[in-house]
Amino acid sequence: MPPHAYLDGPALRALTSAGHPPFVPPAVDPADKPRDRIWELAENLHCSIVGTCLTNAEARAILAKLGRADARTISEHRLHGEIVQIAGRKDGGGRLLQKTLDRRHEREVERFDEVHTADAVRALWKISLERGEIPGAYWAAITHPATDWPLVQDIFGEVHMLSHLVGQSNRADICRLRHLEEELGRRDEAIAARDERIMTLMRERDELGERARKNAVERPIPVTAVVEPPSTRGLEVRLARETAHATALEERLAVLTGAAERLSADLAAEIARRSTIERELAALEAELDVPTVEIAHDGASGRLDGRIILYVGGRQRQVANLRRFVEARGGKLLNHDGGIEDNLCLLAGLVGQADLAVFPVSCVSHEASLHLKRYCEAQAKPFHPVRSASLASFTHVVMPLVNTS
Repeated sequence: MPPHAYLDGPALRALTSAGHPPFVPPAVDPADKPRDRIWELAENLHCSIVGTCLTNAEARAILAKLGRADARTISEHRLHGEIVQIAGRKDGGGRLLQKTLDRRHEREVERFDEVHTADAVRALWKISLERGEIPGAYWAAITHPATDWPLVQDIFGEVHMLSHLVGQSNRADICRLRHLEEELGRRDEAIAARDERIMTLMRERDELGERARKNAVERPIPVTAVVEPPSTRGLEVRLARETAHATALEERLAVLTGAAERLSADLAAEIARRSTIERELAALEAELDVPTVEIAHDGASGRLDGRIILYVGGRQRQVANLRRFVEARGGKLLNHDGGIEDNLCLLAGLVGQADLAVFPVSCVSHEASLHLKRYCEAQAKPFHPVRSASLASFTHVVMPLVNTS
């Protein structure tokens, strides 16, 4: 290597003007580069990779291998957060997570290893996306040595939008559930009618058989002339046909029952979410119905009496509304943006000043929520998650907790 290989700025320009050409590092063929490891990727990719490419069972197995006693009982939300934290630590479980993902998606990784350019990786990703084969292709494409940052952003954006499309399909699923329930009712009636017809045919067959035996006893027929009554044989054929039809109906019923159960679960979840939103709106309306002047002079329910509430995360334009709401009721609101600009080390001091800590689960990072919980438990301070960053969610959760404290 030339002696000026590590020079830059004026020194390099001086050598160049003196007749020494600058050192240009040779281009690296993507085929010679190793695949990226998960701890080498941008931290904002870890959440989507864990959520898309790893099952809950595999995540719990990783925690168990790392010696976590609560690996089998931890909630799915906390489980996801723990694995996302592990993804960024090479020696804190990141190697084990990398090995698990490589083993699970080995076939897709090998398929993507056959190409060596960003355009070829993009083409393979498009094919997998159209086929619905997302998890393995996402892991293989994101970690491919030829994948550049624009391609990472495109792939990440497409996976992110898929989550929105899943949410939009809930309404269609609910409508389909109702149609399935109606069809299921009609199938039950048809099966009951078929069962009744089968029982009737079986009784007729038994009666014909009994009459045939009695006739044979009363009037013995020579062996050479013994024939089976054609009416009995016809009934048995009809019985076999009806039995096969009933079996097919039962199989169809089982399929419809499974689909109805799944859609019923989705419907129950949607109803629960809607009920929560309605309660939040009712709480907000109840609070907003009381004029600010009355609140300022009323010592009864609804007064915060100087209490300090710490709000972590959320949207900055909404924090101002929350602050006015709290101050109008005699309280004070402290805010930490969850690590976007504010240092997470400041959380410990803010928790020490607060009487209650609140964070919106839909608008705060996993790392910030884990830090907040740890600091609140250490200082014996109450903390509570709220459903969203809205004023309605804040009012629904905070006011009952303050009024009963």
